Formats: sequence, structure tokens, C-alpha cells
Amino acid sequence: MNITRGFTGRPRVHNPGLPPGQYDAGDEWPVLSAEVTPDLAPADWALRIDGLVAQPRAWTWEQARALPASAYEGAIHCVTGWSKFGVRFGGVSLDTFWDAVRPHGSATHAVAYSHTGYTANLPLADLTGGRAWIAWEYDGRPLTPEHGGPVRLVVPHLYFWKSVKWIAGLRLLDHDEPGFWEGNGYHPRGNPWEEQRYSGDGDDGHD
Repeated sequence: MNITRGFTGRPRVHNPGLPPGQYDAGDEWPVLSAEVTPDLAPADWALRIDGLVAQPRAWTWEQARALPASAYEGAIHCVTGWSKFGVRFGGVSLDTFWDAVRPHGSATHAVAYSHTGYTANLPLADLTGGRAWIAWEYDGRPLTPEHGGPVRLVVPHLYFWKSVKWIAGLRLLDHDEPGFWEGNGYHPRGNPWEEQRYSGDGDDGHD
């Protein structure tokens, strides 16, 4: 697969909330997917967390919705160059799921995977401490299929390819295992503030 650095052409307006190389998309929310959008009903959705955990578990739609609600409000940043401000995702903090499965001390990374087979790798530190959500609402409405509904992962402090659409599960590992885009030349972490778009870009250190 060819990786093109073609993320130019928009006027850059100074905004201290914009990571370097990004532009404010305003009211737009571009749709970018590596796969065909699935026809996945909430009743057919489930989430499983396994790997290096004390108690592997799975949740149905009804079981996940019964967990304590949490929301993210802020900005999201896409590796293709746009950022969107004032977004609000509703769902459950991923910390609630971690409390249930109890990750082993040896777990350092996770592979998040979708119901379509798409994968993304993430350091476990980026998925804990109130930094990630399992979300099914956007701006108070059900999340639409093209934006990852019925349920997606939201990791807003990293480039948004890490926020896996149609999330089906997370597998905890004691090593880093590249996902779809990471295996095709993208950065293993994807911190927008370090412009970690491609392998070798920026600093690999955690925030």
C-alpha cells in the first residue's frame, strides 16, 4: 500500500487548540473508513475483553448500556489533517470495563478490533485513567453507522484512526502488535501533538 503525505491544501488559521499540521473542520465531520460500513444492529453488537486479564468477559448491548454512564466533551483529530471541536460522545468509560476484567500487571498494550475485522494497536496507558470510552451516542443522539455506530471506541487524545469503529473487543498483550494502519506504515502510537502520523515521526514517549 502506498502512503501519501497529501495532507495539505487547507488554509491554516492559528488556534492554540489545534495540533501542528491540523485545520479546524468546523461543522463538518468527514467520513473515512478502511472498510465497507456494516449493517450492524444494536441487538447483534457485543464487546469482549480478553488476553492478559484475570477475568475475560463479554457484554451485550443491554449489559453495556446498564453500566454507569460517562461522556467525553472536547476535540478529535484525524491523521488526514482535520480537527473537530465541541464534540460530545456518550457511553461508558473504558475504566469501568477494566475494573471488571482486571488487567494483569504484565499487560502493556491492547489490540482493539471491530466487527468487520479492522484492528488498531494501543498502549494500555492510553486506554486507562479516564482517557478512553466505549461510545454509542454523539451529541445526544445514537451514533450513526458511518461514524462507527452502534458502538465505537473513542480515544480522543490520539489520532482518530485509533478510535476503532464498530468496536467488537480488546485483547490485552505484553507486547506491541501492529494493527491495520500501523502495519501499513502509520505510527504505532499516533499522538497529534507530536505529529506521529507515520512510523518514525515525532517522539514515542507518552504524554
